Amino acid sequence: MTESDRLIFGPAARRPASGWLAPVLWLGGVIATVAAMAVGAVLAVFTAVAVAVIALFAAVLVFFAGLALGARRKAVIRTRRADDVIEARKVDGAWVAYGWERPGR
Repeated sequence: MTESDRLIFGPAARRPASGWLAPVLWLGGVIATVAAMAVGAVLAVFTAVAVAVIALFAAVLVFFAGLALGARRKAVIRTRRADDVIEARKVDGAWVAYGWERPGR
């Protein structure tokens, strides 16, 4: 075999199998092809499910971010009044608080 014989690429470089081994090799090629396609299909399904789950989590995150921004806009800042004081007195060893019963607290 010369150097030029080893550098031949393409369909002409292959020698077809002959005899009883040819159908066995063909069947092995078909089985390997079907197995590769089945593995590829399963991996494609797993990838599609993963993308769908990521999209679902992103949608929930955007939804809660929208709720938080809406609540932030609606929040009312209350100014401190002079009578905003809660008093506490110690009565018989226990602290008793007054002033927190007013409406609006």
